[in-house]
Amino acid sequence: MNGEDERFRVPVTRGFRVRRVLLALIIGFAFTGYVQRTSVAVAAQRMMPELGLTQVQVGWLFTAFLFTYTVFQLPGALVGQWLGGRRMLSVIGLATVVASVVTAIAPALATGSALFLGLLAARSLLGVAQAALFPVGAGMIRSWFPMGAWASAQALVVTGLWSGAAATPPLVAWLMEAHGWRWALVVTSVPSLALVVLWHLYARDRPVDHSGVRANEQRELAGNPPAAPGPAVSAQRLRRLLADPPILLLTVSYFIMNYVFYLVTFWSFLYLVQARHMGVLESGALAALPAAAAGVAAGAGGWLADRLRARFGDRRGMRVVPLVALPTSAVFLYLTVRAASPYWAVAALCLGFACVEVTEGSYWGATMRRAPDDTMAATGLLNTGGNLGGVVATPIIAALSSMYSWTVVFATGAVLALIAAGLWLWIDTGRPAPRSLQAT
Repeated sequence: MNGEDERFRVPVTRGFRVRRVLLALIIGFAFTGYVQRTSVAVAAQRMMPELGLTQVQVGWLFTAFLFTYTVFQLPGALVGQWLGGRRMLSVIGLATVVASVVTAIAPALATGSALFLGLLAARSLLGVAQAALFPVGAGMIRSWFPMGAWASAQALVVTGLWSGAAATPPLVAWLMEAHGWRWALVVTSVPSLALVVLWHLYARDRPVDHSGVRANEQRELAGNPPAAPGPAVSAQRLRRLLADPPILLLTVSYFIMNYVFYLVTFWSFLYLVQARHMGVLESGALAALPAAAAGVAAGAGGWLADRLRARFGDRRGMRVVPLVALPTSAVFLYLTVRAASPYWAVAALCLGFACVEVTEGSYWGATMRRAPDDTMAATGLLNTGGNLGGVVATPIIAALSSMYSWTVVFATGAVLALIAAGLWLWIDTGRPAPRSLQAT
């Protein structure tokens, strides 16, 4: 198309907007949630010798979280659509604190096999607690932000989670060195309590329900698809959502791409210690760099996705970023293990991961645009696919890395990035949606 599509134009806004405060709080949930989920990846360096855990067992702890986190994505999103984002995010925040504290105190309650099972249960509980976090956040963004800013806002949430991931290695490594890994897990869970209080007091599910929303903020949402009657998704709408070709292709591509996501999220620290022979504190600091690069790239990618979609439409505009970025990431992942210097390896890892995460706004924005009536359910399905990729990949990475076959680990990531990019050639979110996926 020529010119900018009026449907996707982002209004010029000045002055206070309630939605910006809500987005900041959602970003806060993403930040603290990722600190809680990734802190064990750093603490594992001390947990293994202290508790007698093997690296494969640690891999299963990661997998326990990923399994429940994946299984409860769609059910949690459906519950969130029923309860509403305000109540659901409050429940999520409280539950994550409980799960993290249980992980820290488990060694005081059991030893041996019982301890390992207790840690598995605690990590599983954390996965259940956090499963609906991002789909519910996406549902709030759908209600509060103009359609032309959906990808940008969602990408900023991804920036928040990567800010948490970037802060975790140096923070947890320092706390672990000073006070032990148990104390590190407890301290890093405290901010979630403050977020829950602020969110519950200030947030509302819809702009019309918030006393601070002014007429100009309401007008900026006039171009959004009208909300479906009632918050809960019907069985018929859910069946059609699960059978929609563009959403299924997005989910499969996201499944494949997330091998790289979880490779860097959970394994960068151990890769630098084992393969590059760095110290704990230096590895903690350097392992934060890929996450920092991913956070910047995610925010930029969401902004770019919204503007390309406004310029070229859903079909062509949403494809540009992933079709360019994912093949580029494959090159940098290969260079990560080929670099002679560990510092050049870190640089390549940062660039490769940034190229992967610049596509987050495209994945989430395309899914939200495809199913505006059921954004929580649709993004819950998308994130189920993404995290199922982590469930499948994590034990494989654990087994390969325990044999120090890091070259195979990263080469596999490069190949999968290419396949994920190729699927975007068939993803067309501009095609007419089934009636259940359209606003009525």
